[in-house]
Amino acid sequence: MCHILQSCERRDYNRRMNIRSLKHFLMLADDLHFGRASNACNISISALSRHIRQLEEDLGVLLFNRDNRTVVLTPEGKKFQQYAREAITEWNLIRNDLMSSDAQLHGQVSMYCSVTASYSILFDLLNRFRVTHPGIEIKLHTGDPEHAIARVIAGENDITIAAHPSSLPRGLAFKPIVVSPLLFIAPTEQSDPNVPLTTPSSPEEWATVPMILSEGGIARNRIDSWFRKMDVNPRIYAQVAGNEAIVSMVSLGVGIGVVPKIVLDNSPLIDRVKVLDVKPELEPYNVGLFTLKKSLKNPLVNAFWSLMDE
Repeated sequence: MCHILQSCERRDYNRRMNIRSLKHFLMLADDLHFGRASNACNISISALSRHIRQLEEDLGVLLFNRDNRTVVLTPEGKKFQQYAREAITEWNLIRNDLMSSDAQLHGQVSMYCSVTASYSILFDLLNRFRVTHPGIEIKLHTGDPEHAIARVIAGENDITIAAHPSSLPRGLAFKPIVVSPLLFIAPTEQSDPNVPLTTPSSPEEWATVPMILSEGGIARNRIDSWFRKMDVNPRIYAQVAGNEAIVSMVSLGVGIGVVPKIVLDNSPLIDRVKVLDVKPELEPYNVGLFTLKKSLKNPLVNAFWSLMDE
């Protein structure tokens, strides 16, 4: 009997280790850095390396190409990444389904947003969420908001905060949080005579202004459309990733930029730039939560989604 119990305990331990190893794999796949991933997993680098090697031995393929400087997913690793995400989602679903309705939800929700959104929008949401669902862990990634919707569609994150595009991709659900105007901003002090401190009064003047614009995405599409309607071929000084970088470059006096008001309101450089009164105004950002419609069947995702209904 003792032998049977020990065998059962070993099998149960192995099942837990399988789920844990998948989580460790996903952490490394997302971060591509053994040091940061091991810290996030609360294990040593050597333990994380052992878990990855064991997975690779079990699968019979390399999941990562790694040397002393870089860690990169192999094609097989990318396929396994999708499987691991789905497996952990299914695990959370069945785990919560088997628990009584009175029990707290447990598991992890992966989120993505810009740095600005993390403290201007997400901070309040997380404070409320932690009170009502202390058993759900939030795994937060921050980066360029223009990648947010693509990451949800690709299954890299469960929920994201971003601006509503001109058309919503099929299969996505959206819940609005705030409307933020898109603003033209200029430096408060002139360091370049080609950069005006006041609003250009004609298309000809606009054509000479050095512009600092997003590399792509919603804001870039709207400003490009604005210039076309004005029949202006803009003089683009710089194309950057991230609205915070646009504010920074404008504050240095090298050009005029376009950013959402929510970014400017939370910028430490707000006193070094000023808003221009430009007509016609750009279409504002409608910022909110995005997730796949099918993900709303996941009680963990739905719990966070329902915050906006409270």
